[in-house]
Amino acid sequence: MLEFDAPLAFLALPLPILVWWLTPPRRQRVQAIRLPFFERVSAGLPTGEGAVVPARRAVQIVFVALLWALAITTIARPVRLGDPVTRTEAARDIMLAVDISGSMETGDFIGSDGQRGTRMDGVKQVLDGFIAARKDDRVGMIAFGSAAYVLVPFTRDTTAARQLLATLSPGMAGQNTVLGDAIGLAIQSFAASNVDERVLILLSDGSDTSSRMAPAKAADIAAKNNVTIHTIAVGDPNGKDEQDRVDLATLQSIATTAGGTFNRAEDAAGLTRIYEQIDTLHPVEAKSVSWRPRLPLGQWTTAAFVLMTVLGYAWMLARRGWHRRTVGQHEKARAGSSDEAAA
Repeated sequence: MLEFDAPLAFLALPLPILVWWLTPPRRQRVQAIRLPFFERVSAGLPTGEGAVVPARRAVQIVFVALLWALAITTIARPVRLGDPVTRTEAARDIMLAVDISGSMETGDFIGSDGQRGTRMDGVKQVLDGFIAARKDDRVGMIAFGSAAYVLVPFTRDTTAARQLLATLSPGMAGQNTVLGDAIGLAIQSFAASNVDERVLILLSDGSDTSSRMAPAKAADIAAKNNVTIHTIAVGDPNGKDEQDRVDLATLQSIATTAGGTFNRAEDAAGLTRIYEQIDTLHPVEAKSVSWRPRLPLGQWTTAAFVLMTVLGYAWMLARRGWHRRTVGQHEKARAGSSDEAAA
């Protein structure tokens, strides 16, 4: 589809006609010399009384009109509209904080197939489906153990997020659990977010052991920054090792302070239900933005104008040269006939 960014420029199209109609030819009287032998001097050209205005040919008028139309079209800035492009803006930002401490290697998690496996494998399996279902959300991921790291910044590239999720393994970030630092890092990630719906899903199977920021303080800061925290406990609160016991009270306090929910997941089916519940609590209200690409076409009209001008100038020079040769041939013929008469 063709459009013009400055269509008012076409109002200037009839301007040459108005100028020709409203401004008569300039007339001026000057002194002249009458020659009785002017016909001989004029080399056979047509003569007449007073000034002679050469008539314009139809080809010349059409040529100049086309040049003027091309110039006005270029000023009007023609553009071609491409096919409509629709982009859906992110409805919410979801950060997944995944505990990858050494205790995630414990083989007490029942997968979707009913088989018992490690907590890490079961969580990765359910998280993979959860990330794949994010169509209108931006997803980020934080992995934490003895320290917290941003594994995936907020992105809508769910394929890349799932590939990075598959690289996680228990203990790769240390054996301890830093819940407070993971929440603090998530708050920093949300600082650049322009989306109102900010959700942090904190998944852990241990208790906070070495955070520089207390989990309760981090949850309070999250609440002040409009970050909702949902906590999921996947560990055993009665484990033999105190460090690996999931701190249900702390996770529940974090969720309450940050306006989220506390959940326990013992198997893949339970974890899947928790994610579905979180989706229900935060309904998607995605906004679609549609536009059509605009491809400028002014360079083509400009090129046509320049090409026609060059061709017109070349034709004018060729015609002038042809006229001179014709006049020269007439003069030679007249000179030859004069010599014959004299002989």
